[in-house]
Amino acid sequence: MKRVFLFLATNLAIVLVLSITARILGVDRILTQNGLNLSALLVFAALFGFGGSFISLMLSKWMAKMSTRARVITQPANAVEQWLVDTVRRQAQQAKIGMPEVAIYDAPEINAFATGANRNNALVAVSTGLLNGMTREEAEAVLAHEVSHVANGDMITLALIQGVVNTFVIFIARVIGSFVDRVIFKNEQGPGIGYYVTSIAAEIVLAVLASIIVMWFSRQREFRADAGGAQLAGRDKMIAALQRLKANYEPSTLPEATKAFGISGKTTGGLARLFMSHPPLDERIEALRAGSVGSGLRVA
Repeated sequence: MKRVFLFLATNLAIVLVLSITARILGVDRILTQNGLNLSALLVFAALFGFGGSFISLMLSKWMAKMSTRARVITQPANAVEQWLVDTVRRQAQQAKIGMPEVAIYDAPEINAFATGANRNNALVAVSTGLLNGMTREEAEAVLAHEVSHVANGDMITLALIQGVVNTFVIFIARVIGSFVDRVIFKNEQGPGIGYYVTSIAAEIVLAVLASIIVMWFSRQREFRADAGGAQLAGRDKMIAALQRLKANYEPSTLPEATKAFGISGKTTGGLARLFMSHPPLDERIEALRAGSVGSGLRVA
């Protein structure tokens, strides 16, 4: 409930800041001259910016189950499933969160993910590739990593950040479109073709740039979840799990909406590194060995 309140409060704060800034800079006058209303534009940007992120967050667990065809373990059918449920339950108790649903999805790569709008009503799922390719100790560390994501509220925080950048992108793109339409195309009859074309182009460019911010946060939360996994399962087990991921790396088959929540992600170099959701595994291993990320588990 506190995080939902934070979500709404941040939404209102962003609208207020944008409104004050736009009036100080005279943006409201430019918009008015082009037939647009500042207040209406701010509400539109906030509703679509935060609204899309909020809806995605609320549906995240259901969408993850459907897209991966994950099978939730309601009644363990064998010793492996019993071990999975018991391990997640123990770690959830350590992290002081509600028991997540535990699921298995069919995929060849070693991977797992956590999702859900509430830290007390989440989902932790592992691939069949993980069950077949990791030792119990390594799998325990992966589960601890995912439980740490849940305990840290990473899903709602990422949605919050995405909502903030979406709101700025939608608002600023339309301000740019209005400016180009009014000043460059000299249109004085309300929004014209220059406004719509420029707004669409600006929104695409700004969305790409804004994703750099979102991906930066995603990489930081991976370091924290690794540290949290080390707290719950042991540092040596967490390092061994990451080394196993490195030695047996395969491209993730998780759907795009779920990839950022997996323990393994694509790594690359150059400018493309800015758009990575996960840090390179070598950096994650080194951070754990050096203890440079500190405490990674936020216990309520």
